[in-house]
Order: sequence, then C-alpha cells, then structure tokens
Amino acid sequence: MKQHLVRIAIGLAIVLAFIGHAAQFYNVGLITRLDNIIYDARLRLTMPGTVDERIVILDIDEKSLQEVARWPWPRDVMARLMNKLFDDYQLAIVGFDVVFAERDLSSGIGRLDELAQKELKQVAGFSELYQQIRPQLDNDGLFAKALKGRPIVLGYYLSSEKDAKRIAAIPDPVLPRGTFAGRKIRFTSWAGYGGNLPEFLKSAPASGHFNPFVDDDGVVRRVPMLAEFDGQYYEALSLAMVRTLLGFPKVEPGYPPESFLHKGYSGLEWLKVGSLTIPVDELVSTLIPYRGGKYSFPYISLADVLGDRVPREKLKGKIALVGTTAPGLQDLRATPVDNVYPGVEIHANLVAGMLDKTIKQKPPFMLGAEVLLLFIGGVTLALVMPMLSPLFASLVALSGMVLVSGFNLAVWTYGDMVLPLASSLLMTIMLFTVNMAYGYFVEARSKRQFTDLFGQYVPPELVDEMAKDPEKYTMEPKAAELTILFSDVRGFTSISEALSPEDLKEYINDYLTSMSAIIRRNRGTLDKYIGDAIMAFWGAPVADAEHARQGVITALEMQKACAEVRQRFRARGWPEFNIGIGLNSGNVRVGDMGSKVRKAYTAMGDPVNLASRLEGRTKTYSVGILIGEVTKNLVKDVVWKELDLIKVKGKDTAVHVFEPIGMEGKVEKKVLDEIRLWHQTLKAYRAQQWDQVEVSMINLQRMNPQCALYALYAERVAAFRHNAPPPGWVGVTAFDEK
Repeated sequence: MKQHLVRIAIGLAIVLAFIGHAAQFYNVGLITRLDNIIYDARLRLTMPGTVDERIVILDIDEKSLQEVARWPWPRDVMARLMNKLFDDYQLAIVGFDVVFAERDLSSGIGRLDELAQKELKQVAGFSELYQQIRPQLDNDGLFAKALKGRPIVLGYYLSSEKDAKRIAAIPDPVLPRGTFAGRKIRFTSWAGYGGNLPEFLKSAPASGHFNPFVDDDGVVRRVPMLAEFDGQYYEALSLAMVRTLLGFPKVEPGYPPESFLHKGYSGLEWLKVGSLTIPVDELVSTLIPYRGGKYSFPYISLADVLGDRVPREKLKGKIALVGTTAPGLQDLRATPVDNVYPGVEIHANLVAGMLDKTIKQKPPFMLGAEVLLLFIGGVTLALVMPMLSPLFASLVALSGMVLVSGFNLAVWTYGDMVLPLASSLLMTIMLFTVNMAYGYFVEARSKRQFTDLFGQYVPPELVDEMAKDPEKYTMEPKAAELTILFSDVRGFTSISEALSPEDLKEYINDYLTSMSAIIRRNRGTLDKYIGDAIMAFWGAPVADAEHARQGVITALEMQKACAEVRQRFRARGWPEFNIGIGLNSGNVRVGDMGSKVRKAYTAMGDPVNLASRLEGRTKTYSVGILIGEVTKNLVKDVVWKELDLIKVKGKDTAVHVFEPIGMEGKVEKKVLDEIRLWHQTLKAYRAQQWDQVEVSMINLQRMNPQCALYALYAERVAAFRHNAPPPGWVGVTAFDEK
C-alpha cells in the first residue's frame, strides 16, 4: 500500500474534483455537455415514437399565411376562428403559443374614435350611429367576446434582459409572494414580460408563460413550471392548460417528509395539481417528455379550419394548441430529438406527459445521490486500481463503467428518474488513465531502476515481483539464510590450452549460458562468474522458504544439462566437458558490497566459503554434486547418499557431506539397495570394522563397477590396516588444500 500512496492521493484528488462539480460548487462545462449528450441519447432510446391523437397542433403555417393574411391576423378573424373551433368542432380546450399584445386597428376603429372625439362630435345623430357601428369594428372586442366563457388558455412570454419592458398585461400569479419563504429554492427569475391586452386576460379563464429553459448548448430539455417575477410565481402554459382541463385545482408545492431528510434540505420536488403530481427539478422546471421527433401530434393548418376543410371528428373533444411552424415567425427550437423543432409541440409534449404521468423526475436530492455514488465508486477505484495490473485495471474500469451505465439506465427506465452519468464515466476513465500513465512513466522508471540494479542477478519474474513493492528491496547488506552454489569446469586449464581463443570463447559462453538459464529458471540469484566458475544463491533479494530445495533441484538439472553440452562439444571435437557443483546453506551477509571503485551484490560468510570448498572436493569423490549437511537437512524429498565426514581447510568443525541421487519416487530400486548397503558399510568404516568394510566393498563394486568412491574407500582401509588411525578417530577426513 505504501508505494501506491502517491497514486492513491492523485486518485482521491480526482474524485474530489468530480464531487465538487456534482455538488455544484463549480461547473465543468465538459461534464455538463457530456451529461446533456447522454440525457439526449437515453431519451431517444426510450421514447415511444408514437403519435398522440388526443392533442392537435393548429398550425399557423405557410399555407395559412398565404390564404388568410400575414401574422398577426385581424382579431375578427381570430374571433371567427374561436367560434368555429368551439361551436362547430367542439374542442375540449385551446391553448395559445402566441401573444396578443397590440391592439387591432385594421378595421379603422381608431380613425372612427378620433372623429367621435373631435371632428364629428357635434354632428347631429353621429353619436347614435357611432354607438351602433363601433362594436362591429371593434375586432379586439369581438375576440374578447369569443374568448369569454370558453376553456381557452392564453400564452405570454417572460424576458430576462436587464432593460426588459413590460408590455400589455400578465395574469395574476398562481402562487403569491412569500409562498416559499424560508426555503432556498432556485427559481428562474425574470425582469419583464410581453403579455396580452387586459380585456383578453379578463375574458380568458387562464394564461401561462411559454418560456422554455435553454441549456448552455442551446437545446431545450425542460420548461419552468413556476417562474418568479417580482417575488410572485407564474405557471407555464402547459400547466395552465392541464389545470383548466381539471377544473382549476390549486397548485400545491410538494416537499418530501422532513423526517427522512437533513433539516437543511428545502428542495421542492413536485407540484400537486388535483390528482396529478408533476415532478420538478432544482430549478422548479419539468423535463419535457418528448414522444419522438416533430409531428408526434397531428398538425392541422388553420387555413383548413377557416376554410371548413377539416372533418369534424378530427377535432371534436381534442386538446388544441395554436402555434406556428412557419420559418418566418421564428418559433423553431433545437431539442434532443430534432435540431429544428416547433416550439408549440414542446407544450403539447408537456401536456401529454402530465396527463399520462410519464414525466421523468430529477428532484433536488438526486444531487446528493450523485455525490454519494461518486464518493463510493471513486474512493473504491482510487484505492484498488493502483494495486492492479494493467489488464485487471482495464477490466475493473470497463466493468465499473458498464455497471454504472446499466444502473443509470435502470433508474431511468424503471424508476423514471434522471441520474447524471457523465461524472461517473469521466471519473472512471480519468482514474484509469492517470493510473496507467503513472504506472508507465513513474513505476516503469522504477522498474527499470530495479532491472538495472537486480536484472543482471535476478530472473525477470523476480524483478517483476520486487517492483510491486520496491521499498521492501534494497541492496543494503543484511543477514539472511541462503543456499549458495558454486560450479566449476573440471580441468579447465588444460581445456583452455587445447582450444583456440575463438573456440574457447564459444566453449565457455555455451557453458555459462546453459547453466545460468537453469539457475534463473529456478529463481536463483546469479552472483558472479569467476573465470569458468559460477556463483549463485537462493533466498535473496527475494526471500524464499524453499531456497535449499531450489538449489538442489538446480544442481541436479545442471548436471543433466551438462550431458547435453558434452554431446555438443564432442561433436565439435572439443575436450571432454564435466563440472563439479558444491552446495551449502547457512546464515550469511548479503547485499551490495565492495570498494569505492567497484561494488557488487554478493553474499559473504562461512557457509559461502564451505560451498566453495565442497565444489573443490567433488573431484576427490568423483561426483558431480557435493552438498553440505545443513542443506541436506532442509530438503526432505531427495534421495541422499552420504559420502564422508570431512574437515575442510580453514574450518575446525567437521561436516557430513552428501551426494543427491534424485527425487524420491524417481530413483530405481537397485540404486536404493546400493545406497542402503553403502550406508551400512560407512557405519562399519567409522567403527574401524575393516573386515566387514572390505566384504561390503566387494559387493558394492560388483553392484556399481563405475563408482570411484568405493575404490577410494578400499584404498583408505588398506592404508589403515598398515597404519591405524589415532585414538578417538570417528572417520573424519581432513583436507589441507582448497
């Protein structure tokens, strides 16, 4: 864990950065844009894509502008349209996505009023005639009369410009000042408006604003259900239409039970309107439940309505919205489902969603949910990912993204809730990228340093293992229990004299390469080459509880490989090739040792010296491997043959030495029988029972005529018959030479 602290700290900093964005301490534009893209993709993936026949769009299209007049139309035409829609077609309700802010003077009523006030005021009978004619020329009055008593909802717009004007009039607020006192709710606030003429407001039962909320990317995804103006709260056109359909129930703010939430939480999560619950987000806006692309509702040209070209059944009992798709009237919006989308259809989608209860929820507490998910997932990845290999880190990152995406889609589909996803995905990608980059640039450098330090001694797999925890491994000298191996070529001096320099180079390189590969394959540390000799050890720098066994197995494999090398050398006519190997175990000092001029990673101590002496004694006993007593006692699954009790130069204590014959279960029975007889013979030898020894030697030489050991002991017995060993002799053979 310690070596990963920097990566963990960087990872936690990344997590905190994403949590800061999710908690809205600041806004990261890239995350917001990606969240919008993901939201749009989920919407398009799950929208029904069907046409809702309940709601119709009465379209002020190019055809209507050509057949009727340029917009705005005379109010007497609008009055005739209202009478036709309700009297002839029997619509359920009409909502206007247009504003009637200016007076209609197209009939000449303005000039008539001037005459009545000034020039013809004194003309006899004019006043009576004026009173009769004026109502027929008052187009605004005709329209107001057509609105009266009918389920008609007027539309108006709010302006956020600093110098915004207040044009005409807007209705009374749906909720008065002080409704949300003491609660920190973020409403959209406005500075001005463009409303309708007062007489129209007086005649129409309801009005609503048609201001969509435009996100930073210019796309319309939601509409404020309640907008704040002068401290009072005004409803949206779609909400006003639904309330009108339901008989004008009150708008009741919806808050979650305080017992389940923090006392400081004041989020407005829904609006209660009669039997309907309309979810709102942190800006008291409602997400638009787009059914599909444009024309998800039937469109009927107003020219066809005025021209009586629409069958009555197409409009009877329908919910209608009057709006425009004519490009010149500029009511086209960018939406998640289409870049050019009629604004009037936005309100149709909202009305349908409210009635069907299909509006997605994004309550203010989703902010806390996102923060919690980022914290749990981010901290987990920040702690775990530094410890994983690139492959497993990739799998964890990919699995994490699939899991969070699946959970997010499930929340959307089955919970009807919108949980932001971009932060989780980007955070996972960034954590993965940073960890991989750190591993490549920083840890790769550390691994290269390890390779430089230990690569020439230690097998690559051990270097990889050490690099996982570099602080655990240093080249500083320390005490450790090791098994040390020495290997040497027999008769190398005469071999070097018999070969040319080029052949000698190939000879020694082939030998060293073959033997070194075996040492490294068995996790050995290659200490050094001393001419034709090899020194290696097990147990450092990586501790190995099986160091003695690894050393013995290596020695056996080296002797097996020696036979193969010998065949290659014979084929080239080179001198006979044999090696002797000495192995010993014990507590030594191991580390980077040497002078200021040159140092090397090596082992020193009496066990090292004894291993070297044992290698030299292999020639005495004509064996390929000679093992010290400590090593033999550490390895339990090898068949041993004790050779002697010796005292080497520089040591006062005698040690038992052994030859490893092979692994248990793989040695032939006749060899085991020979070893058993030999050990009995060796026991008689140390007891000075010369007659028994000589008889046993005859049998042993018959069993294995090639074994020089038996001839050696036969010579010793013959010598002791003429010159008895000193009193107290226990069979120790002392050597004065190395």
